[in-house]
Amino acid sequence: MKRAVVLAWLAMALPTVGWAANGQVTVREAVTRALEHNHLLKAAEYERRAAGKDVAISRSRYFPRIYLNETLAASNSPTSVFMMKLNQGRFTQDNFDFPNLNHLNHPGHYNDFQTAFTLEQPLLDFSIGSGLDIARKEEDARGFALEKRRQEVTFQVYQTYLEVQKARAYLKTADQAVLDAREHQRLATVRNEAGVGLRSDELRARTYLSEMEQQEITAGNNLLLAKLRLGQAMGSDDGQSYDIAEDVQPWQPPVDTNRMISLALENRQDMKEIEAGVEKAGAGVGLARKAYLPTVYGSATYQQNDRDIPFGRDNDAWVVAANLRWEMFDGLRRNSEVGKARLQQQAAAEYLESYRSEVVLQVKEASMRREEAGKRLEVARHGLLAAEEVVRLVGRRFENSISTMTELLDAQTALNQARTQMVENESNYALATARLYQAAGIFLKEVVK
Repeated sequence: MKRAVVLAWLAMALPTVGWAANGQVTVREAVTRALEHNHLLKAAEYERRAAGKDVAISRSRYFPRIYLNETLAASNSPTSVFMMKLNQGRFTQDNFDFPNLNHLNHPGHYNDFQTAFTLEQPLLDFSIGSGLDIARKEEDARGFALEKRRQEVTFQVYQTYLEVQKARAYLKTADQAVLDAREHQRLATVRNEAGVGLRSDELRARTYLSEMEQQEITAGNNLLLAKLRLGQAMGSDDGQSYDIAEDVQPWQPPVDTNRMISLALENRQDMKEIEAGVEKAGAGVGLARKAYLPTVYGSATYQQNDRDIPFGRDNDAWVVAANLRWEMFDGLRRNSEVGKARLQQQAAAEYLESYRSEVVLQVKEASMRREEAGKRLEVARHGLLAAEEVVRLVGRRFENSISTMTELLDAQTALNQARTQMVENESNYALATARLYQAAGIFLKEVVK
């Protein structure tokens, strides 16, 4: 009855979460939803796609560029006016049939509308290929970053799922503690009414029951909050809470730590991201070296000129050209750029080696922590059995007036703590196992398989 009152009060206090109406999800369902709706994953996906656009941008340098220019010019400069008339096809013999050529030296104001279609095509530019390689390596790195984020989100959902499972177990433990406390109070009341007990024992038992009921309310609140956090981890934007549909059990990873290390070196997406960074730095060295080579560009221009209207055509002309540019000396700028690129490559390689060692250490630590959590779970199981036996014995002694209420409640408190510790250690063991899979880079595969 007390449990129903507690849950009803919580439902009224949080009417918007829809605790009982939102249904249940399995681990796989929770992970699938998170992978579809998580905002951090969406951001990583946009970054990867943006890197793909950089590849397209770099590739576009292989293709010609076409320009349309419309220019209005006005001048009274002798050479400018002369060339405007010449371009417009308006220069005739009459321009020289004057007594003097003063009008050529001091022409009046003159206009020219020039329309030009220009095509530029790289014929030989080694830097384009190197730039494309860099863009592709960056796209690879963004792809690995996306997969790394997927692993992180999956682990976060699993961890939150475990929190709900643990909160449910805590609430179950709190419920049992309330039932045990009620039984102790009933026994103290019966003994007091029969004249073989003390009034103080009955009052002490009632106080203990109130404490257990308060812990039950706290456990119910924690369960609701854990469900809300699960909804948030799944990408819910409307404050929904989700319950779990199954109790997850820890997997049994390979006992051989070296095997887990090998899996980590093969599958860790964060390490692959750093490796892509090393390859990108290597492409940067190639790009810096290509600056020593010549470039050849071709161009073609079709031009129209008109005196009166834009895009008009008093006269037209075309120009086709090829340009070779080879920078012979630049004050050792390119030499410094190549040196800088090499140093950046070496730095990236050192970061990779450092992180490789860190990955190996993470796997070893996760393996040891899992073994440690397993031993703690074993101790907790034995402790729970011992605490249950102590409560049984002290309870019988209290019924026979051999033990006091204080001793009985102390034994019950130790039993409640043993139950709570058992829940904590079970959750910690499952989480330690998950961390080992996460360190090996295969957690997502294990969840969704």
